[in-house]
Amino acid sequence: MKVILIDDEGDARLMLRQYLEEFPGLTIVDECSNGLEAVTAIERHEPDLVFLDIQMPGMSGFQVLQNIVHIPQVIFSTAYDRYALKAFDHNAVDYLLKPYTRDRFAQAVNKLLLSSPSRNLHQIRALADNLQKEQTQYLDRLLVEQGNRMIALQAHEIIWIEANGDYANLHTGQKSFLSSLGLGELENRLNPAQFLRIHRSAIIGLAHILEVRKDPSGYYMDLTNGKRHKVSRSYQEALKKWMV
Repeated sequence: MKVILIDDEGDARLMLRQYLEEFPGLTIVDECSNGLEAVTAIERHEPDLVFLDIQMPGMSGFQVLQNIVHIPQVIFSTAYDRYALKAFDHNAVDYLLKPYTRDRFAQAVNKLLLSSPSRNLHQIRALADNLQKEQTQYLDRLLVEQGNRMIALQAHEIIWIEANGDYANLHTGQKSFLSSLGLGELENRLNPAQFLRIHRSAIIGLAHILEVRKDPSGYYMDLTNGKRHKVSRSYQEALKKWMV
């Protein structure tokens, strides 16, 4: 079986390669670090199976399935259980919730190998259609508290978002607002084509980046509000997807 690995994290693809060594009948024909590469690779190789990350910069795993003609069998992977646990309640296909063990990986692969390919393909398409509709309902406007009233804040006005315990501070050019949602929930509900997580405690509005600097200690972003933010090492791969 021809296999493609699709994940924006290099460490995640390395782990998949290592785990796949126990399955000599599966041959890796390509690896992709973002959705655009994935669409091209799937149409070129027509793989039998792909390991597909859900949350990727620019194009999600569900959007990949919306943009291909050849539909392979799929084992999804995600760090966000809000997608995985709800999406796969019906056992249509399997998923790997990061971080997962070698045993859990083997269980997913064996389950897929023993199931009916035609049944899986039909359910993968239906699943992707349903979840794509849900996932693309990103927030364009947010209602935030200001004193004793709620005001509408346009998503594009947000320069950066800062974790604040279980909540988050939304920073615009003039003011800051407290959101009742945490950083992880906001990351899921804001358009990944407009916002980028650069740190466990910070999300940046891509339209507000003036420049990115690199020195021996890593990457730094200068924003339109005069602030500078360091990109943590674990999020540098996501930043590089935007470099051309």
